[in-house]
Amino acid sequence: QVQLVESGGGLVQAGGSLRLSCAISGGTFSSYDMAWFRQAPGKDREFVASMSRNGIATWYPDSVKGRFTISRNNAKNTLYLQMNSLKPEDTAVYYCAAARVLLGYNYGLERAYDYWGQGTQVTVSS
Repeated sequence: QVQLVESGGGLVQAGGSLRLSCAISGGTFSSYDMAWFRQAPGKDREFVASMSRNGIATWYPDSVKGRFTISRNNAKNTLYLQMNSLKPEDTAVYYCAAARVLLGYNYGLERAYDYWGQGTQVTVSS
């Protein structure tokens, strides 16, 4: 049974930084394409970042490009999301997700991912 556990969320002032971590167990981390999504109150879950299993390819939406960086350490079975220059609109529950097979340009689609963590709250105050 593959399990993903996020950590690192918290309360930060606008302009600050946080680093989220996602630890995976029960599976071979290096065989999954990974992603971060977020969901703000009253809104749909949205794509934040994705990284290929070999760590070479990354994708970001314009809303976080240049501020957020996804990375992974396959030796530690851990995915990271470095978030800089945080804004109040970044407030959300952040989820990590794993895909056994990520086809084409599906990296931003929830249905492309097979496993999800329980989420970690990020709150950015103005």
